[in-house]
Formats: sequence, structure tokens, C-alpha cells
Amino acid sequence: MSHERCGGHLPDLCPKGAMSAGLQMLGTALGVLGWLGTILACALPLWRVTAFIGNNIVTAQVVWEGLWMTCVVQSTGQMQCKVYDSMLALSSDLQASRAMLVIAPLVGLVAILASVAGGILSLIPPSWMANAVISNFYNPLVAQSQKRELGTAIFICWGASVLMVIGGGLLCSSWPGSRGRQTSQYKPASQTSRERTAYV
Repeated sequence: MSHERCGGHLPDLCPKGAMSAGLQMLGTALGVLGWLGTILACALPLWRVTAFIGNNIVTAQVVWEGLWMTCVVQSTGQMQCKVYDSMLALSSDLQASRAMLVIAPLVGLVAILASVAGGILSLIPPSWMANAVISNFYNPLVAQSQKRELGTAIFICWGASVLMVIGGGLLCSSWPGSRGRQTSQYKPASQTSRERTAYV
């Protein structure tokens, strides 16, 4: 199938896995960008900035307040920053923001690592092992005593992966606004009688 067909004009002709993988990569990339943005927002001292209204329209300095420090920028461009002396002297919104934005990147990192690692660990190893077992089984150079069949653990791992995918699909379909979308049905090619009897 040509790659141009999957460019967005004919999505029904794209393999379902290709579209899904693209959405997963996009979701992971957006998650990483969001995580980096959270860290950046936590570090920048631009949470509260001087408002230029009323008598404060023309001023010689601008005050920037962040989670960790306050900075004063003079009209000459000189900037002086001072770290907050006491955590107890901070307002409750600043204390809560500090706590949540320290926790958010840590939880976000765990979520990103868990999603990538979980996807790799639950789908690739059983598929890789199944490919190796089947290849060796049909390889005439492998001695009969060295040939193996698929073990129960591979099927359990695939089953667990399917359950995770179904669970994720249910979570996504229960998200507001995702109902009512029409999906195209994928019909796999039928097996020939020779393919059905090839693996005994």
C-alpha cells in the first residue's frame, strides 16, 4: 500500500495499526512536550507580572513573581531576583502551586515512562518469541529435538495485552465527545486451506 494514501486523504485505505501507531506517537510526543512545559513553567519567575493599569501605566520597573523567586526588571534592562526567604510567608495559592508543580512533572515522567515501557514490554516480547519459535519450527536446518511450540505464557501475555487495549479503548470511548464517531470495519484476508494446515 502506498504511503501517500495514508497522508489523510483516504484514511479508510490505511492499515489500522499505522494510524494507531501514529496517534500513539503523537500522544507520547505531546505528553513529553507537556511534561517539559510543566518543568519550564515551574522554573520561570513569570507567574505574576506587574499590571499596567490606572496610575501604573508608566513605571520604571516591572515586577515578576514566580514560585521560587521575585524579580524586578528596571527600565534600563537590569534585572534583580531574590529567592523567597520563608515558605510560611508565601500566600496559600503560591504554596499550593509550588507543591502541585513539583509533583506534576514527577508523576508525568512516571506516566510517560510507564506508557512507553508498558507498551514495549507487553506487546513486543511475546510477538518476538512467537516469531522465533515458529521460524525455528519450520526451519529444516534445526534438529527435531530442538524444535519448540508456542507456550502458554505467550498466549497469556497476548491476552493481557488485548485486555489492556480493550480497557484503554473503553476509557477512550467513555471520554466525552468521543461517542458517535464512525469507524470503518477491517476485514482480514481469509486463509487458504494450505495455510490452515501448514502448522500442525
